[in-house]
Amino acid sequence: MTTKREQIIETTCQLMEMQGYHATGLNQILAESGAPKGSLYHYFPDGKVELGLEAIASSSRLIEGRIRAVMREHDDAVTAVTTFISTLATQIDISGYRAGGPITAIALEAASTNDLLRDACHQAYQSWQDAFSEKLKQGGFSEARSHRLATMIIAGLEGGIILCRSQRCPQPLLDLAEEIETLLLCGR
Repeated sequence: MTTKREQIIETTCQLMEMQGYHATGLNQILAESGAPKGSLYHYFPDGKVELGLEAIASSSRLIEGRIRAVMREHDDAVTAVTTFISTLATQIDISGYRAGGPITAIALEAASTNDLLRDACHQAYQSWQDAFSEKLKQGGFSEARSHRLATMIIAGLEGGIILCRSQRCPQPLLDLAEEIETLLLCGR
């Protein structure tokens, strides 16, 4: 059973992913989560920034878990990485191009104005990079190369998500998967 606190965080994650940090108001979060106003301030006494930090952490754990699950499902690092990207393309398409970038909007909006939110976004991206980097190391890439490739994968994913959403088409991520496969196969 989901607690009121979890409902508030989940609603915040969804709203911030769809419309960004600044466009997501506390009254909207309360209305859509069904939580009473008192519970918001009970669970998040520091208000919207604290709630934003919790949303980033929650989304980060969810995405990292998905990345690690796909990495475990495939022995081959190249297959694991490209499968994750292709699956993400499908999920974004199914969502009607509303999902796919839970941290992106916050990172773009708040990184230059709020160090707490910027650091939380950095930690989220780092955890995702680490998941890819570990699999690439297992696949025979050096530690330094694995780190650089993981950075490139995350950068490609974030840019690919933005392109998919703006074009309302999964092709940018599918193209990314194909090009990363070529790069990884040639670069071992």
